[in-house]
Amino acid sequence: MPTDPAFQSTFDGLYRLAAHLRSPDGCPWDREQTPDTLKHLFLEECYELVEAIESGDAEKVTEELGDVLFHAALQIVIAEESGAFYSADVFGSVIAKLARRHPHVFGDAKVDSAEQAIPRWDEMKRAEMAGTDRSVLDGVPKAMPALAYAQAVQGRAARMGFDWDEYAGVPERIAEELREMEEAPEPAEREAEFGDALFSMVNASRWLGIEAETALRGSNRKFYTRFKHMERLARERGLDFESLPMSEKDALWEEVKALEPGIVG
Repeated sequence: MPTDPAFQSTFDGLYRLAAHLRSPDGCPWDREQTPDTLKHLFLEECYELVEAIESGDAEKVTEELGDVLFHAALQIVIAEESGAFYSADVFGSVIAKLARRHPHVFGDAKVDSAEQAIPRWDEMKRAEMAGTDRSVLDGVPKAMPALAYAQAVQGRAARMGFDWDEYAGVPERIAEELREMEEAPEPAEREAEFGDALFSMVNASRWLGIEAETALRGSNRKFYTRFKHMERLARERGLDFESLPMSEKDALWEEVKALEPGIVG
């Protein structure tokens, strides 16, 4: 752990540490990095933070949040070396934007609930785009996971009035897309129709107030845990899991499910 008093337990201390790692007296690996070479690591750290948050483990959240902040500091340091931008630009820009988009906090506008605040936020963003050819969808990063991206763009479109009048139309569209997928004669068409069905499922999650990406991560974790338990039970009973007939694997699945009271699925 650094003992240099410059490395205080603050963002400035972390920034100074990142700058030191990039210096001639620092780390060769850190000196070689660019914003482009670091982007996949930054994204990985963000995913690890999300996983830590979902685990409810405060110690893990603390560690992973620190890793994310370090990457933010490192990006700033690299940018400052070339003069691309400076830390004051980063903080000044986000502070100005948040103040501008919260007129009910920093201005005279009145908002009494979160539901009222969202239209205000959208109104501010539309005002910022006035006179340009930008779409309200442009601010959603295309590198997001596909389910999360679908939900984000659908939400923005819905707030512009492009939405079903009622939920009943959503499951009907899902059923329609599934029929089209089954009837598609070519693999490329089936893939396209499957994508449309997934997109419609995400729309259902939005109507039901469910985050599709979070829901699927939960199902992934559930499957992972159950499958590991199935493998463990097979080993304990001297069974070769891979060679078991599907009926016996299904019986193991049901046995594992029964050990999870209160979990549906």
